[in-house]
Parts: sequence; structure tokens; C-alpha cells
Amino acid sequence: MSVTKTAEAVCVGHPDKLCDRIADTILDDILYEDPAARVAVEVMASGHRIIVTGEITSKVRPRIRESVRYALVEAGYVPWKFFVFLFTRRQSPDINAGVSKSLEARFGDDTEFALQGAGDQGTVYGYATRETPERLPLPLVLSHEICARLDKARKDGTITGIKSDGKAQVTVRYDAAGRPVAVETVVVSIQHEKIKDLDELAAEVKTLIVASACKPYLPINADTEILVNPSGLFTVGGPKADTGLTGRKLMVDTYGGLAPHGGGAFSGKDASKVDRSGAYMARLIAKTIVDSGLAHECQVSISYAIGKADPVAFTVDTLGSGEHSDQILAKAAAEVFPLRPGAIIDALNLRKPGFTQYSTYGHFGHAGLHWENSFTHVDTLREAVKKHADQAATDS
Repeated sequence: MSVTKTAEAVCVGHPDKLCDRIADTILDDILYEDPAARVAVEVMASGHRIIVTGEITSKVRPRIRESVRYALVEAGYVPWKFFVFLFTRRQSPDINAGVSKSLEARFGDDTEFALQGAGDQGTVYGYATRETPERLPLPLVLSHEICARLDKARKDGTITGIKSDGKAQVTVRYDAAGRPVAVETVVVSIQHEKIKDLDELAAEVKTLIVASACKPYLPINADTEILVNPSGLFTVGGPKADTGLTGRKLMVDTYGGLAPHGGGAFSGKDASKVDRSGAYMARLIAKTIVDSGLAHECQVSISYAIGKADPVAFTVDTLGSGEHSDQILAKAAAEVFPLRPGAIIDALNLRKPGFTQYSTYGHFGHAGLHWENSFTHVDTLREAVKKHADQAATDS
């Protein structure tokens, strides 16, 4: 029996994504001079107002207004049309105390990376699947690709008369074995100039954007329904049309709603917040399990308590596709991968700036990232799995 799966992505000028970009630009600008800074900023964009609030503890004076203006330009907006309001303060001393000296350290644990506690409590998730080279669900990959191509077409003039606010949604049909077999529906909404001919726009989007985006993965056919601006005119967009907020596109940032996501957002947060660092490590673990051939798909969850270095829970779920039990895979993964926040930050090099580039088209699936570099750990993980599988067989 076939099933369908749907995911969406948004363009760089979408009001929520604009806020994510601003937040990460502020973060990157601070980390460039102070890698040890603690940053948790939130952004709201409404009409011609940009509001930045949150907590920043740094040895440098943040250039927040400059960061906001730069992000606006990069997202296709004119900075002088916006008023910027700042309401930031330093991190709570209670939170800082728990992060700087963990529960374990307070009880005498002096082992490696025991000092730094988690910056928040909660559960983070990682996911990977073999259905695409990116190890992400195909509907999400296609949605991101369409949005990226729309942004590029606007910048280089391939399609004239379009603006930076937009989104895409893709529905893919899967066969009974779980393999993607057809792109059923593509919905694209893109802001445009009033003088833009809508029929011309639809034809350009279908041929130059959708068809080329899908071709390397699963080409569209005569049965594929492609809807371009189904609501009609889309001349008013961005913060003028809808209020934007950081962290409101969580599923766009991760797995398109086709795998779980913890409650926390990524953008604007330094890596002491496990919302970000823990989720990146969970992704690396899941991707390594899949790339090791140990499962067709994998879901990893890590739960933290604020101020505590070691996670309070760690699970692996291969959704019935694993070559070994999930318990064996979890034991092996916990042996191979660091789970303490300080160790994760060190292993994934998360003190360096550079987060802004992932704030639009998802934080996963991009080559060259430390949290995507699964093949470095494949052999070590396989050896650990074999050891624990042999031990389980002996114990039984």
C-alpha cells in the first residue's frame, strides 16, 4: 500500500526565516571575537520594526544594529526602511553557574568534560534515512532545493520581478516498501512585483525551478500537480504581511516534520545550549548508523537536565530497520560518540562562527560539516557494535 509524505521549506526573505538569519548573524558576529560568549537572542519582525531581545554575556560589545542591517541586506531587504529596537541583558547568574560548573563537578567529578553542564533541559532528536544522498527525507530535500533555486534566480536575474519572501511544499508518494516513487504535488508561493505576469511567473517557476530541482532525485511527470501562487496575487510579503519570529520554522530547520523535533530552536543560540549542540550530535549519530549500513533509517534522542553534564537518557530507534537491536546500537554509540555538552562542542568545533549560512535551508544535509561527517566514525562504530553484539550473544 502506497503512502504520501509532505514537507515544506521557506525562502531567505520569509519573515520567520529573516528573524532566524538576524539572530544567527548576531551570534556569528559575537563568536568571531569571543568564542566563549553565551548568546541566546530572539528576534521579531513586524511591519518596519525589528525587535531584538534575549541574553548576551560576552567580553566584547555586540554590534547588534550592524548585524541586523547586514542580515536584512543578505535577505533581500533595504535596511533603512526598518527601525531596530534592542532589549538585551546578560545571562542569568543562576544559569551561568550551572553551565560553568556542572552538577557532576560540584560533587567532585574531575573527568574529561565534566565541568560544563547543559545550558537547558529537554530532549533533542537526530534522524537519518537512506532515501536520499543527504540522508534526509526526500520531500524536505526537494523543498529546500526549490527555495534555494528561487533565491538564486532572484539574485542572478534568471527570473525577474520576484522578491525574497516565498515558500515551497512537496508531496512525494512512497511504495509499500517505503521507496519514493513519484512527486505528486508541488506548491510554490513567491512574492512578486505588481507588474509581473502571473502566467509567465508560473511557467518560469515550473520549468526553471521545480523541474530542475526534482530532476536529480525524482523527475516530475505529466501526473505531477504543480501549483504556483495558488492564492493569486502575492505582492505584499515579508514582515509587512506577516510578523516573523525566531524559532517558528523548527521543522524546516530539521526534518520537515517527518521525524521528531525537540522543543528548542537553533538560531541565535551558542552551543552551550543543547537545543543546538545536542541536536547536532544526535544527527551525527543517526547518520553514522545509517551510513554504517546498520539501519535503513534511524532516530536518536538525547535528554538533558540543566546544569548536568551527562544526559539523563539516550536512545536509538531504527524503526525496525536495524541489523542489531536498538539497545546494542545505543550502547555502541554511547561508547563512540561524546554526549557531554563540553565534549560535543569540542568534537564538532562549535565555538567557531558560521551558523548564519545554515539558518535558511536547514541545518542538516550540507557536506563538510562536522555533524554531517559520519564516515569518520563508521569503522569505530562497527567495531563497537560487533563487540556489544558478541557480548550479548555470550550473555544469552
